[in-house]
Amino acid sequence: MKPILYLVHRIPYPPNKGDKIRSFHFLKALAEKYEVYLGTFIDDPEDRPYLDALKPFCKQSFCVELQPKLGKIKSLTGFLSGEALSLPYYRNTAMQSWVDNVIAEGKIESALIFSSPMAHYLQNHPALRLVADFVDVDSDKWRQYAQSKPWPASWVYRREAQKLLQFETAIAQRAEATLFVSAQEAHLFKQLAPSVANKVGFVNNGVDTEFFNPELPYDSPYSKDLKTIVFTGAMDYWANVDAVVWFAQQVFPSIKPQCPAVRFYIVGSKPARQVLQLAETDASVVVTGRVDDVRAYIAHADVVVAPLRIARGIQNKVLEAMAMARPVVVTSAAMEGICADSSIQVPAIDSPDEFAEQVLRYLQQAMPPIIANRRYVQAEFSWQHNGEQLCRVLSGEGQ
Repeated sequence: MKPILYLVHRIPYPPNKGDKIRSFHFLKALAEKYEVYLGTFIDDPEDRPYLDALKPFCKQSFCVELQPKLGKIKSLTGFLSGEALSLPYYRNTAMQSWVDNVIAEGKIESALIFSSPMAHYLQNHPALRLVADFVDVDSDKWRQYAQSKPWPASWVYRREAQKLLQFETAIAQRAEATLFVSAQEAHLFKQLAPSVANKVGFVNNGVDTEFFNPELPYDSPYSKDLKTIVFTGAMDYWANVDAVVWFAQQVFPSIKPQCPAVRFYIVGSKPARQVLQLAETDASVVVTGRVDDVRAYIAHADVVVAPLRIARGIQNKVLEAMAMARPVVVTSAAMEGICADSSIQVPAIDSPDEFAEQVLRYLQQAMPPIIANRRYVQAEFSWQHNGEQLCRVLSGEGQ
């Protein structure tokens, strides 16, 4: 098998959050056809024990542990260098040395980067064949953040959007192909960077539907006398924080008087202070922190919600709830990249009052498993199919 360099901004294991799910399944697909040289970072000490789990997929791996506080200080140098602040955060001399040595000694001719900041490790290797997976249009995400923040944060975020788009465009020009998580994300980037539109494509996210299987036995984490609404996601991620705060403050108060036994479960690691405060001020809100198996919380939920107001790409949390055949209510932003056709039952609602009404309808009736949603995910979001598509792009067979 031919060698390939795979550079990922966050260790692709365990596959317990959006980007790590995608990067891990891409790693699995690569390992079937290539000798993989993996360079990655750990930004969460709890992920350190999983380094050995990557060995079966790699010819060689190299991992550097990031120090978030130091990284934020390094990011500030971007103001002096005139670059996006995201780039110095991931700049590391040990990683650069490893990349240079692997390319020199491993006769590597191809590389896949996962997230645009990893591209700067290849700046000294212009002859290397490069495919870039940007996943989402991160520059546009910063633009959205700027719209909801006061000055001076809004200025910093607008600057980041502009500088990062410049960098993304330059990398897309350098790369043989640049991929995104959905047709919608690819279309957006083509509009923002028309000079590279002919080199831009997408590979969908996916769901392991054998793992997210409603027919498997799961012990309920809830009391039998409760009605439960659940949100899942990394709870230090600002878009998720904004989503649960909006739901708890704008939607949930309309639900509680009509369903006194209801509880809103926020399930995910590293809950931010704003999230913890929701539970401190309302006993009907439960913040779990990190859990061993999110499937039990989804399987036994009366309703799964994804009230995202800022979103880019395909939301795994929505696909996972659909794969588990649970009732799910979302905002329109959370449905990006998921075709809302007549074959599926996923109400997309942006009005707080209408969102509450739909959640109440699901809470007040015994909902059977929504098998059509699961079948849709099985047909449209298979990791095997998406991995094969990735490998076709890497082999030069097109997008």
